[in-house]
Amino acid sequence: MTELTLVIGNQNYSSWSLRPWLFLAHHAIPFKTKKVSLFSDSMERDLAVHFSDNKVPVLIDGDLEVWDSLAILEYLVERFPETRGWPEERSARAVARSVCAEMHSGFFGLRGELPMNCRRRFPGFEPGPEAQRDIDRVLGLWQFCRERYGASGPWLFGEFSAADCMYAPVVMRLLSYEIPLDAVSTVYARTLFESPAMQQWVKAGAGEAEVIDEDEADWPSVPF
Repeated sequence: MTELTLVIGNQNYSSWSLRPWLFLAHHAIPFKTKKVSLFSDSMERDLAVHFSDNKVPVLIDGDLEVWDSLAILEYLVERFPETRGWPEERSARAVARSVCAEMHSGFFGLRGELPMNCRRRFPGFEPGPEAQRDIDRVLGLWQFCRERYGASGPWLFGEFSAADCMYAPVVMRLLSYEIPLDAVSTVYARTLFESPAMQQWVKAGAGEAEVIDEDEADWPSVPF
């Protein structure tokens, strides 16, 4: 079996890179990491060798390249069926794919106003109306999944799944910007944030020296 390589961006900022990285790390699947410094002079050169339109992440498996976070997660679930990356029950699996697709294609207010930042907190942050609507929707999705499908464990669908990977950057955002959470969402967010794989990512991101101005929120901050 060939060893996997995952091409990622800066761990402090790259929410898209976090998703497949978390899946691999959580399941202790052996892989190498190739980190590309985003918005740097070398970024285009470093990514030009991949067929990903200068975007991360990219998964390399032998002579196969898979790009886009959700596509990589789908591939990893098929490649490693023992991970049970989607819920086994059909309706739960359908809902899991729905919430992943919604995350993949929406929440632009949340993404724009609350860029992921693993090393800073933003006390007193006040989201605008569009971001607040997205936040309310995310919390509603978490409550729905936990209450209807989460009886077997602490994750969105009970057992750890691709859905948790897709929402991991949102967990980081909501905690960094100190967004008030309901009881269900508080427990879920802490479960994901405190998991060993997520803590490994956060530590790596916090240790990076690069500052990407485009991904820094215009709000007073303190170390996380």
